[in-house]
Order: sequence, then structure tokens, then C-alpha cells
Amino acid sequence: MLGALGIGLLLGLWWVLTVPFSDAGGMGQRFAPGPALSTLFTMLQSAEIWLHISVSLQRVAVGLGLALLVGVPLGLLLGASASMNAAFSPAFQFLRMVSPLSWMPIAVMVFGVGDHPVYFLLAFAAVWPIMLNTLAGVRQLDSRWLQLSQSLSATRWETLKGVIVPGILGHILTGSRLAIGIVWIVLVPCEMLGVSAGLGYFILDTRDRLAYHELMATVVLIGLLGFLLDWAFRELYSWWSKAR
Repeated sequence: MLGALGIGLLLGLWWVLTVPFSDAGGMGQRFAPGPALSTLFTMLQSAEIWLHISVSLQRVAVGLGLALLVGVPLGLLLGASASMNAAFSPAFQFLRMVSPLSWMPIAVMVFGVGDHPVYFLLAFAAVWPIMLNTLAGVRQLDSRWLQLSQSLSATRWETLKGVIVPGILGHILTGSRLAIGIVWIVLVPCEMLGVSAGLGYFILDTRDRLAYHELMATVVLIGLLGFLLDWAFRELYSWWSKAR
């Protein structure tokens, strides 16, 4: 009930902010909650919007997958070696503070126009929370678990598979949840890099067609999908915590 109340207050604030513009060429009506939500329901009945949604979700999955392939091994390496962490942590912190969007021109020059620069930018945005949370998980491992593994003559691979990865999985899931939020925010401007499908592309298309109802409906859709992605990762973490 409290969550529904918060959504209601947000819709009310949205409506109040559009009232002053209701007489300015109909701008208030174009961006008001009612038309935007009704347009969204209409859009969801067409196959076109589902194509854009599926393309965007595919890019998110690829970008997050690449970030996991890079971020988790880096986090394990830095967490296991204090000298490696001291040597590379300043460089990684420097790169982490560079906005992924600032790499857009370079990504296009290197990878060309299409999906590949989008994958690079999404992976670049997502790798840091995954790497840092993996590093934190390795540092917080109970040393007695590792001592027990050594006493049982476990190999490095057996220790990694049976002790380290299960012990840091919660941190990896937390890093992935943080990463998905960043990726979803970066996705829309990345999809304005000359691609022909995706929610970011569709926003540009609605702007060019002056279809402001569809534009605002797409903004609402992006927020809704981002909320559902975050909810899915929260549920995954909750399931893992109970299973543990």
C-alpha cells in the first residue's frame, strides 16, 4: 500500500507539473500522465515496440555478460594478491571515474557503427561495480575456510570452485545488481549511435516524428523495465540468501 501511495504521489506531481503548460501549444497535454499511459498501453499491443525492447534487453545481456567475464577474474586476482591490487588499483580507479559516454566517439572509430560499440560501452560501464564487489568478497572470506581447504589437500581449482566462488557469490550478485542499474542508464544514449533498433533509437524516432505522446510513453516504459530488472536481481539475491 505504501508503494502504491508513492506511485500515486509521483503521478500527481507529474500531473501538477504539466498543468502550467496545458495552454502553451498543448505541451502540457502532450506530456501529461493520462495520454502517456494510454499511449503506452496502445504501443504494447504492437510488434514494433517489442522488437525494440528485445533488442535493448539483448544488448544489456551481452554487455553485462562481458562485464562479468572481465570483472570477476579481475576482482579475484586483485583480492588474492596485495601487490597486484596496489599496482593496478589506482589505474582502475582512474578509468572508473571516466564517464562511459565520453568513450562514445572513440568506440565508434574503433568498432564502427552498430552493436559492437554499444557492447563495449555497456561492458565498460558495468565492469567496475562487479570487479570492486568481487574484490570486497575475496577480502571478507573467512580465512578458516581456506585453511580447511588446505588441510584437506584441495587443489587451487577445487578451492576456487568449492570455497572462494560460493563464498563471494553474494558480492557478485550485489555487484551485478549495481551494474544493471548503470547499464540501463547508459543504454539509451548508447543506442543513439547509429543503430536501427532499441529504445534509445525509438526515442529519437518519436522526436523526429513529433510523436510526443509516444516519446513520453517510451520514457515511462524505460523506467518500468529498469524497475523490473532491478526487482529480478533483488529476487535472485534473496533466493540465493535463503538457499545458502
